[in-house]
Amino acid sequence: MRAGAMSVVPKSNYTNGQVINQLETVAKQVLPKDMSLQYDQHTREMLSGNHTIILIFSLGLIFIYLVLAALFESFIDPLIILLTVPLCIVGALTLLKLIGGSLNIYTSIGLVTLIGLIAKHGVLITHFANELYKQQNKQQGKSITTAIITAASMRLRPILMTTATMILGAVPLIFSNGVGANSRIQLGTVIIAGLAIGTIFSLFIVPIAYILFASLKIKINQNRNKTTQTTVISGP
Repeated sequence: MRAGAMSVVPKSNYTNGQVINQLETVAKQVLPKDMSLQYDQHTREMLSGNHTIILIFSLGLIFIYLVLAALFESFIDPLIILLTVPLCIVGALTLLKLIGGSLNIYTSIGLVTLIGLIAKHGVLITHFANELYKQQNKQQGKSITTAIITAASMRLRPILMTTATMILGAVPLIFSNGVGANSRIQLGTVIIAGLAIGTIFSLFIVPIAYILFASLKIKINQNRNKTTQTTVISGP
């Protein structure tokens, strides 16, 4: 069996992932069909580590969902809050692809960080809408739609201020230079793009989802109240 060894050292402004992608592209064009690339142990471990990113991301979503479900005492509110997370991740990865970036340890950290940052916006809107609806329902009997619109408009300024602060904090990363600059640029790109896109989606999708799931929440609360009343009445 014929084999050849080749060692590649990436330039300072390129990551290992970009080099591997380029090697595979060139190999498909140059190598015969009966030949293929085989990587050393270090590169294989890096590639296998990339495959665990989806698992880590999924576990992060599940953990945050369970924590929010315990805090809100509801399985629906966390679902509303986390609806925007996949959309902001897709937006961040799209922009990362446009700048020629790759999925590596730095961008993975940025993606996991985005889960908490974007979920925070949904928490602000949903929690405030719940409290507002309880107050208005007791005092004036207003609708859930009024509560969520009021909550989104009142939380708009704090959300935009915190988002702007976090984006400005990540701006220096995209102007990095020197060794490892490309990795920092990709990390900054993921955070900035994810925050910007996720914030926009949060301001629109969270209120819409809140209204759509409102009837389901009301039915669950009514059934819970009926169960509680039945238990109290049938008790000793």
